Amino acid sequence: MVHVRHGEKVRKAVFPVAGMGTRFLPATKASPKEMMPVVDKPLIQYAVEEAVEAGITEMIFVTGRTKRSIADHFDKAYELEHQLEQRGKKELLAIAQNVVPKGVSCTYIRQTEALGLGHAVATASHLVGDEPFAVILADDLIHCKKGAVRQMVETFEFYKSSVIAVQKVEGPDISSYGVISGVKQTDRVYLLDKIVEKPDFVDAPSNMGVTGRYIFTPQIFSHLARLKPGAGGEFQLTDAIQTLLTEEQVLAYEYEGIRYDCGSKMGLLKANIELGLLHHEIGDELRDYLKNELVGKL
Repeated sequence: MVHVRHGEKVRKAVFPVAGMGTRFLPATKASPKEMMPVVDKPLIQYAVEEAVEAGITEMIFVTGRTKRSIADHFDKAYELEHQLEQRGKKELLAIAQNVVPKGVSCTYIRQTEALGLGHAVATASHLVGDEPFAVILADDLIHCKKGAVRQMVETFEFYKSSVIAVQKVEGPDISSYGVISGVKQTDRVYLLDKIVEKPDFVDAPSNMGVTGRYIFTPQIFSHLARLKPGAGGEFQLTDAIQTLLTEEQVLAYEYEGIRYDCGSKMGLLKANIELGLLHHEIGDELRDYLKNELVGKL
């Protein structure tokens, strides 16, 4: 069994952001889905903040042709900062300057063809190198007191094994997920023996669906390199995880928190409403609107 060198930390995160976002057309015709806002921040910023909370300092974005606005968002905005400083808008200036905290770097690499999640992760192999790393899908916004990635990093540091985030999915919806089977180790940790991409409901090995958070040892890259096209003609990350199981143990972790599937219109709307209710500026006003004005229209 292969283990990561003792004491090695998860310092890097890969963000696959090259998808077309066709479910949100026409909003995503010229702007990436990862820049869709939830209240006052784009999805990709929530994902980066979750990584930073987990102690990750190197952000690697696997981008596509229409994704320049992601790099612009995390770049320094000299003109905006100058105007805010001149106008004495100190709070807004601090917000603009802290989109990327000090000590955090951002690197961008182009995925030239949309060949699936496995291909996107493999594209970043030379930037990750021989160390453990996270993969974070911004579509999945997970709200919790302690971020899901931080929970998973702590699990990784304890077991020194790759960790995949999972959640319970009841009924036929499980067919939209990668699905795991395994042996329960603790209340939230499972030792994987199988992972299947989008099985038919009757064939699903469990009701535990994979969510867009992963911690991998660098051994995953050799398995990604040997991938052949799978479901949908794409290079599936789940196929590489399945073969990784022959080389080392892989764990599934049932994270604490609420997940919003912001790759769907309804999920994005739910996230805006529920996180809006928690927002310090608009929470009370939104709650009053929902109670007093909206209910009567339903």
